[in-house]
Amino acid sequence: MARNSTRLRHAATGILAWAIALWMFFPILWMFLSGFKSEPDAISTPPHLFFSPTFSSYRDVFAREDYWHFATNSIVISVMATLVALLVSIPAAYAMAFLPGPRTRLTLLWMLSTRMLPSVGVLVPIYLLARATGLLDSRTGLILIYMLTNLPITVWMLYTFFREVPVPILEAGRMDGATRWQEVTQVLMPLALPGIASTGLLSLILCWNETFWSLNLTSSVAAPLTTFIASFSSPEGLFFAKLSAASTLAVAPIMVFGWASQKQLVRGLTFGAVK
Repeated sequence: MARNSTRLRHAATGILAWAIALWMFFPILWMFLSGFKSEPDAISTPPHLFFSPTFSSYRDVFAREDYWHFATNSIVISVMATLVALLVSIPAAYAMAFLPGPRTRLTLLWMLSTRMLPSVGVLVPIYLLARATGLLDSRTGLILIYMLTNLPITVWMLYTFFREVPVPILEAGRMDGATRWQEVTQVLMPLALPGIASTGLLSLILCWNETFWSLNLTSSVAAPLTTFIASFSSPEGLFFAKLSAASTLAVAPIMVFGWASQKQLVRGLTFGAVK
C-alpha cells in the first residue's frame, strides 16, 4: 500500500509539472501557430483551431530590407553588453566577496534596490544625457544602458558564486607567489566558471528581451528586434499574423541557445549548493 501511495504521489506530481509547463508554454505555441495563419484567421473570433498554413507572413517579414539590420543590432548589443557587464562585475564581486569593507553589505543592497526603480522614472534624464553625449540611437548608448541595468544582478550573482569558493585555495595561490591578477584569472575564475557562465547567459537573455529602452532611445540606426516587432503595430492596424511571425523569429534564437545551454545554466545556478 505504501509503495502504491508513493507511485500515485509521483504520478500526480509529474502530471502537475507537465500541466504547469504546458500552461506556461501555451502562449509561445499560440504565437508560433499564428505566424502561419492569414490575417483574417489570426484575428478571427472565436479563433480558428484548424486553418490552412501559409508562409506569407514570414515572407513579408523577410521581405523588409531592414530585418537583418535589426537582427544584427540585437546580436551585437546583447553580446557586447553582457561582456562589458562581466568585465565590470567580476572584479567588483571579487572585491566584495574577499576584501569586504564595513559598507559592503549596504552597497550590495543599494545596487539591488536600483532594480526596484521603474525605468520610466529615469527615462527623461537618461534621454537628455544620451542626446547631449551623442549616444541617442546608437549601439554604444544601448550597450551602456543594458550593461548598467543588468549590473546589479550580475554583481549579486557573481558575489554569491565567489563566496562559495574556498578561501584556502586562494591563499595557497598567494603563498605560491600569485599576483592579484593571477589569483583572479588563474585560480578564482576556473573554479567559478559555472557561475560565471550562468550569469552571462542570464544577462544575455535579459539584454535580448529588453524593450523599454530600445523603444525610447532608438529609432532606426541602433534599433534591435524588439523595435522591429513593435513596428507591426501601426496606425493602420495591428497585424497579428506578421507580428507573431516576427516575434517567433526573434524568440527562436534565444530559446535554442537557452535549450542548448540549459545544463550549464542549471549547473551554474546550483553552484555551491551541495558540498
